[in-house]
Amino acid sequence: MKKASLQDIATSLKVSKSLVSFVINGLGDEKGIKSETQQRVLKRARELNYKPNFIARGLRLGKSNTIGLIVADISNNFYAKIARRVEEVASARGYNVIFCSSDEDEKKEVGLIEMLRERQVDGLLISTTQKGSSFFTQLKKEQFPFVLFDRQLPRLNTNYVGVANFEAARDAVDLLIRNRYHQIGLLKISPSHLSSVREREAGYREALKNNGLRFHSDLVKEISYENIYNETHQALTQWVQRELPVGAIFTINNNIAVACLETLRTLHMRIPDDVALISFDDIDLFRLVHPSITALAQPVEDIGERAVNILLDLIEDENQQKMRHEILPARLISRGSCVCTKPDSDQPVEGESVLVKNKSEHNHYVNI
Repeated sequence: MKKASLQDIATSLKVSKSLVSFVINGLGDEKGIKSETQQRVLKRARELNYKPNFIARGLRLGKSNTIGLIVADISNNFYAKIARRVEEVASARGYNVIFCSSDEDEKKEVGLIEMLRERQVDGLLISTTQKGSSFFTQLKKEQFPFVLFDRQLPRLNTNYVGVANFEAARDAVDLLIRNRYHQIGLLKISPSHLSSVREREAGYREALKNNGLRFHSDLVKEISYENIYNETHQALTQWVQRELPVGAIFTINNNIAVACLETLRTLHMRIPDDVALISFDDIDLFRLVHPSITALAQPVEDIGERAVNILLDLIEDENQQKMRHEILPARLISRGSCVCTKPDSDQPVEGESVLVKNKSEHNHYVNI
């Protein structure tokens, strides 16, 4: 069946194509078109099942009321929740969202950005996998609106929303050490150049240093994004066979933590009796398994809401020059996977948070 056009509506009503265009695009009142005529046009458009060409409309009006969201993996619980909040806020402000996954592939991410720009999106929200900042520097020169979230780029001054990764990781590992866990393994995800990965590893190292513990390179394993389960299994098997086996594991994200649960079960190791476990990222599963899993919970909905509001403000105010760089707190939820007590106390801290100063330049506070 032939798709109905503006000309079809105009011909059937014996009016001009431009009049129909004004009504369809919500400019009827501005152009002085009678309300009765506008209603006739809209009714006829429904009868003909007219579907507007949003790309063409965006070219005409210079605005499509559509934004793009690019993440590593939209199926990941962390990104899925952010996407949901972004969609809710964008919809309330009159915008649609196109979702894309980069699969941690730099070239694919660039291709997705170019594709979305060809589709006339008004701006982009990106959790980038890029190693360098040159591509986004060019976007800035072109004054194309975008906001980075979760991951930032070195030497790029741009709008960003994320969490205090360094402080959260440092204080979580510090809590383990204060509770006599000294052989602590770190499982990080590739690519290792991602700012979130680097900051969390730096926090791990800082906690060891602050407590006078030596850093052991064999207690840090990089797990590839494409082969999480097998490489986690290999790492834990090696750690179990060490002369001093690991007493605790700190994972950089929830996917690796889930792989740990599966692996430890196959190795017949009990949590927390044989090994403690803390995950950066909290998911519903961690509350439901036995024992429940201690995790650093990120303010996921707040990240999504702030990032999309910053982007839409940029889109709607082209003269806005001030960069917004927002660092939010993460909260350590203590559960059954590690036996931890507060400093100077014998009482377990399950479900509690201890407030710690974020000593970064942003001078926020971090819930740990």
